[in-house]
Amino acid sequence: MIACQQIGDGPHKVLVLHGWFGDHGIWKPTYELLDTAAFSYGFVDYRGYGASRGLPGPHTMAQISADVRELVAALGWSRYSLVGHSMGGMAAQRVAIDAPGAVRAVVGVTPVPASGVPLPPEAMALFESAATDDAGAAMVVEGSLGQRLTPALTRLILDLKRQTVDAAVFSEYLLAFTRTDFSTQSERLRCPLKVLIGEHDGGVSEAFVRGTFPGLYPHAVLEILPNAGHYPMVETPAHLVTVIERFLSAAG
Repeated sequence: MIACQQIGDGPHKVLVLHGWFGDHGIWKPTYELLDTAAFSYGFVDYRGYGASRGLPGPHTMAQISADVRELVAALGWSRYSLVGHSMGGMAAQRVAIDAPGAVRAVVGVTPVPASGVPLPPEAMALFESAATDDAGAAMVVEGSLGQRLTPALTRLILDLKRQTVDAAVFSEYLLAFTRTDFSTQSERLRCPLKVLIGEHDGGVSEAFVRGTFPGLYPHAVLEILPNAGHYPMVETPAHLVTVIERFLSAAG
């Protein structure tokens, strides 16, 4: 079973799904800010990441969904919400489609849509290089941050990647979020959905989100996160937690 770090003991259960560059540790700046009386959070590691690093593949959206549903069954959670960052936002959509009766609400944090991100050849080559080349990986991260923050943040994210995922697994997950497309099933996601857009996100940009998510999910609520790029959990953690918990509380 995939690993899960639990924080809080509130009645509203929430699973948090991480992105491509590293395991659930990217969320650590939010831990002390969480409302642990109202929510119980589970921060998961997918197969091949972090504490789940020893689990074999496949490294796919379908497998993440299956693993998440196995995990919540083991936790005894019959109803839960999902928060997914970037690649994890795509995974959250997959879970909500696969388990519509169990998922209360979804928050996508700078998320990849169900249709994936079909990168042009030059961009795909850069993303592929990120598995083994630090310079290429830094270019991907800095672009997603909007080329505006201290290089120390890029180093932090790259260190998390190095410490928590092997290059081969990292490459397979790249294919999972760029070449997977389950958008024909998007109408099955009917729970409340909030999509959070980083104001300075150079990867999952506002134009890209507005060009994809409303067509997939007409009921989705889109919101701009000010002064944030692709990693608001480390750029603006207090504001991010506030927005997420307000939405989940209102969603019921």
